[in-house]
Amino acid sequence: MKVLVTYYSDTGNTEKIAEAIYEEVLKKQEADLKKLRGVTVESLNAYDLVFLGSPCHAGDLATPVKRILMTLPNSPKYKLAGFFTHMSQKGGYEKCVGSFEKTTKEKRVDFKGYYDCQGVPAPKVQELVKTGMKISDDDFKKYMEEARKHPSIEDVLKAKAFAREVLSKI
Repeated sequence: MKVLVTYYSDTGNTEKIAEAIYEEVLKKQEADLKKLRGVTVESLNAYDLVFLGSPCHAGDLATPVKRILMTLPNSPKYKLAGFFTHMSQKGGYEKCVGSFEKTTKEKRVDFKGYYDCQGVPAPKVQELVKTGMKISDDDFKKYMEEARKHPSIEDVLKAKAFAREVLSKI
């Protein structure tokens, strides 16, 4: 079986999870790790399984990831699994889940599930995040201290477990 782990990453959070999934898959399967920028929908046909990763932007998958999902063919031969990183400690990323589930259902893609974990928000959006959260400076400082710990070693181990779980379904 040939596996592709591909991702879009702004801050390195999603890239870290992609690398963990790739390391785990490589133990049992032939695999490639590629940034999404160099991947086309047509190139996915060379694989039996594709792990597709994204950060959450405004609560949904990043535009390049949504674009590739929308252009997937109906009933492709490969299976798909998703992963994403987000800034939330308590949810708020339901659109990411919905984008994966809605698109794969409409396109009749054999979707094997998704993994998500927290990551630190990009510096350029931290002030927007603070404003949107409507919290004090002290509470935001505490939030950022916790967010900077992610993706943690535990998050990486969970991503590897997700990879093993997906592989066991195939």
